[in-house]
Amino acid sequence: MASAAAPVRVSIIDDHPVVIEGIRAWLNVEPRIKVSHVGTNVPASMSNVDVIILDLHLDRRLAIDDIATLAGAGQRVIVFSQFTEEEIVLAALDAGAYAFLAKSEGPDHLLTTVFAVAEGRPYVTPMAAGILVSDQRPEAPVLSERERTALLWWFQSMSKASVASRMGISPHTVDMYIRRARLKYAQVGRAAPTKTDMLMRAIEDGLLTRDEVAEGFPLPAPATTASRAIRPAVAGSVEVKPAGA
Repeated sequence: MASAAAPVRVSIIDDHPVVIEGIRAWLNVEPRIKVSHVGTNVPASMSNVDVIILDLHLDRRLAIDDIATLAGAGQRVIVFSQFTEEEIVLAALDAGAYAFLAKSEGPDHLLTTVFAVAEGRPYVTPMAAGILVSDQRPEAPVLSERERTALLWWFQSMSKASVASRMGISPHTVDMYIRRARLKYAQVGRAAPTKTDMLMRAIEDGLLTRDEVAEGFPLPAPATTASRAIRPAVAGSVEVKPAGA
């Protein structure tokens, strides 16, 4: 992640050079952003950037798997696409994208999203908000098996370093799995800013059982239906700021 003093380092990946140059021009008006990489395909390593702006349609294919790979490596991905069908937007967010912007939404939303994502905060544009509000799928977000495993062991009072050692990954990646799970809950209007909130969301949705975590974590009383957060009723630009780590 970029520091407060350093510019946000951005990668632009699109298979149309004219689009790359257009995005670069939009970003170059902001001195706190530095375009440090451009390309027409997803490279093997992207460790030198803070945010990746990714076209969803690369080489005549949808780059959903690329989103999952980048997210799994701890990269923060903003999907920037002309394709805004509901199933495509939801698939990209479920794969681990931090945000989804339509190419028609313009530079203001793009700049705001870049800064939010660089700080680990989801930013939902009017287009994405409309889709999330109208989403008729169950309210439980779709967590990957690795996200679920990291949460379970973290809930069992293991430190993130211990979870990392047990999973054979870095503590940074464990933290990324937990942040991504929180992001998915925020994207469906059910923010979980604390560890207890996250635990109760997971139990409410059947992602984890009380027995799975009871051995190492003191469980609070089950939440009532009335205590659940309600999805936003009005589509619009929504910035979600987690209240804690």
